Amino acid sequence: MLDTLKPVCCISASTRKLPVEAYSFDSLLELAVGIEESDLESVKRIRELAIDTDPLYAIFTSGSTGVPKSVLVSHRSVIDLVHRFAESFPFPETPVMANQAPFDFDVSVKDIYNSLNLGGTVVVVPKSYFVMPAALFPYLQENKVNVLIWAVSALRIVQNFKLFDACIPECISLVMFSGEIMPVKCLNYLMDYWKDATFVNLYGPTEITCNCSSYIVQGRLNDTDSIPIGNSFANTEMFLIDPDTMERIRKADEKGEICVKGSCLALGYYANPEQTDSAFVQDPEVTAYRDLMYRTGDLGYYDESGNLYYAGRKDHQIKHMGHRIEMGEIETVVNALGEIKMCCAVYKESKEMIYLFYSADKACDDVIIGQIRKCLPAYMLPNKFVYMRELPMNAHAKIDRKKLAEQEI
Repeated sequence: MLDTLKPVCCISASTRKLPVEAYSFDSLLELAVGIEESDLESVKRIRELAIDTDPLYAIFTSGSTGVPKSVLVSHRSVIDLVHRFAESFPFPETPVMANQAPFDFDVSVKDIYNSLNLGGTVVVVPKSYFVMPAALFPYLQENKVNVLIWAVSALRIVQNFKLFDACIPECISLVMFSGEIMPVKCLNYLMDYWKDATFVNLYGPTEITCNCSSYIVQGRLNDTDSIPIGNSFANTEMFLIDPDTMERIRKADEKGEICVKGSCLALGYYANPEQTDSAFVQDPEVTAYRDLMYRTGDLGYYDESGNLYYAGRKDHQIKHMGHRIEMGEIETVVNALGEIKMCCAVYKESKEMIYLFYSADKACDDVIIGQIRKCLPAYMLPNKFVYMRELPMNAHAKIDRKKLAEQEI
């Protein structure tokens, strides 16, 4: 991060040595108290010259599909995001949001800036409560939290540790989730306890400022169903393209790469013009002027009603035994099992084998095989099953696919 951004100084909670000038938060406050009048005039002048396309923050991707990239996001994009949230979702009159995500993860952007826009409160949940979660729900109840905008992995903790057995936070009225595919069995579990809450599936990579589409869940689904990512926000255009021909796909059930246009687009990758130009490209249907779209690398498809569904990463689509297979389809079917906490399908090209890594209270290969044979074609059955007490997670609370792929088994 330091090599990419080359910052002039850092604000740090730690006293450890950094290769740049570093200030603790307390020392920064002391500096602010002693600031000269001339410095205040300089700050005022900077604010007067600010424009909405100025960078607001740079946030690094998880690097789950390569080297982490620094996504540069403008003020305009975040302003657009909070306006879309305010008009689209039933926030309480005085929102109290439980911040689950660390501030280097873009889920936290929604807590911080939606609270500022709505006049709400952000309650920062201690990280330890997600490792030893017995105190998590009492903490939410004590702080009268009514809005959760959490990563799917955090909500799965609620189910895996049966947190509702000890306490049901009564104020929760809005639950929004993103980051990974939400297993329907987990969603149904949450809906059984928070019967009056609104549940929203959000979709969007960091490069489009957190989220660009949503689906408000209307009722219980079957455990093997997929949850739509719904429709794009206002002032945002989403569509599918054929990655080979770059033509738009409009037919139901035909898969293509999800592309996005609008004020939500990031400014690009900081100090990385080559990757910026490969991801933020000209819309091929527009030839008369510059009109950029972001190629997400995600695959999607429409149903007959026009709802959009996420179908996995383009780089997780494999060709095995002559068949094209989406790893996400295998994971959806396995995650529907009550015995499974989480799973991840990985293709080891050198061995031409599909590995299914899964975590559960005990090994249950036979149950998984039966489920896959019941729901999927025979050629999608993994070649090897690997039971683990816990799957490795990366810094952004997502399954660390790279670490699993590197395991010699």
